[in-house]
Amino acid sequence: MITVIGEVLADLIVSSDWSTAAAPGGAPANVAVALARLGQPVSLRSRISSRGFGPMLRAHLASNGVSLRDVATAEEPATLAVATLDAEGQASYSFYLTGTADWQWQEADLAEPLAADVAALYLGSLACALPPGSARIEAMAQRVHADGRAVVIYDPNLRPGMSAGRAADRERVERQLNSVHVVKASADDLEWLYPAEPVSAVARRWLQLGPGLVVVTLGAGGAYAASRHGGDVSLPALPAEVKDTIGAGDAFAGGLLDAMAREGLLEGSAINCLASLDTAVLTRLLTSAGLVAALTCERRGADPPHRAAVAERWASLQRVSALAPGKAKDNAVT
Repeated sequence: MITVIGEVLADLIVSSDWSTAAAPGGAPANVAVALARLGQPVSLRSRISSRGFGPMLRAHLASNGVSLRDVATAEEPATLAVATLDAEGQASYSFYLTGTADWQWQEADLAEPLAADVAALYLGSLACALPPGSARIEAMAQRVHADGRAVVIYDPNLRPGMSAGRAADRERVERQLNSVHVVKASADDLEWLYPAEPVSAVARRWLQLGPGLVVVTLGAGGAYAASRHGGDVSLPALPAEVKDTIGAGDAFAGGLLDAMAREGLLEGSAINCLASLDTAVLTRLLTSAGLVAALTCERRGADPPHRAAVAERWASLQRVSALAPGKAKDNAVT
């Protein structure tokens, strides 16, 4: 079981022609749905409102196969995110979150340890940034990391418009890196924290702070990965007819965790292996994650693909020789 902890909220999507649509969202919730659709057992540890959008969000998660065993019912309203799309489908976000359910974590909500069947904990995004709950989630990650039984994966997923500033974000992220085994970030995250510094240089800095594996999405430029004692690799983005980019990074994260699970890397016994992954393994991980992200970009909103769609696209790419033979194992994406 993979446990994802963080926010689940309602997205109001505003297109360039001012048409609007509401959809379930929240980066951690999107990752959980992506994992469930890819066939991974996953639970979401979240605070979901008992009213307004809350029941619909709960139903969305359950209908997609996400376990709600760790959900806390909250009386506060659900958070609302407004995603505004430009003519190319690129999304920018604003949030309505004062007094909403996602950030009000109590000690009792996180007091229980991870269940015995949990092999990995995924955390990040606003849940790890916004008080009062962020400190409690950070403390939980420290406990899980110290226990050494589950792999801890972290995605800062920064929102500069909602932060206390670059220096504060950099201090927080670097502190939180001390308690994780894998970090997945975006080029935008790195540009905000370390302006004009090369991705590879930031990755090497982060690898000295705690994680054994760093993965960075580069938007249309593909993705980069590096392990502390192993190799590093950059891959171009896979072809996609982009509708919008909402949820693409979350889908990539889901695809990455799915690929790691299929490689046997989401187990406590594999923690020490993460720092020594070679370029062949890193290539397989990035290929699988990139394919899931590409398929998501071809759909409106945060709508990650199911396993069957991923297998079908992979077969199609092989038929047209879009991927060179031997670049990725079939079982990494099917």
